[in-house]
Amino acid sequence: MTGDLQVRNDAAQSRYELTQGGEVLGYAEYEAQGDTLDFTHTQVSEEHQGEGLGERLVRGALDDVRAQGQKVIASCPFVGSFIRKHAEYGDLLA
Repeated sequence: MTGDLQVRNDAAQSRYELTQGGEVLGYAEYEAQGDTLDFTHTQVSEEHQGEGLGERLVRGALDDVRAQGQKVIASCPFVGSFIRKHAEYGDLLA
C-alpha cells in the first residue's frame, strides 16, 4: 500500500474513515445530535487489526471534533477507552 494514512469525516455516511492510498482501512460511526457526535461503533479491517490503526482513527476523529467546536458521547466502548487513556481528550465529552 502506498500513501499516507488520512482520517476524514464522511458526513454523508455519518462516519470518520481512516484511509491509505484510497483504501478504507477502518471507520468510526456516529450519530449527530446537534453539536454533539455520539460515536456508536469503531471497526478496523481484519487484515489490519493489531496495527494501532483504531487509535490513529479515533485520535484523528477527536481532533476534528475539537477543531469543529463539537462534543462527543462515547457509546462505542473503544472510543470511551481511548478517551480514558488519553486525558487530553476528556474535555470533549458532552
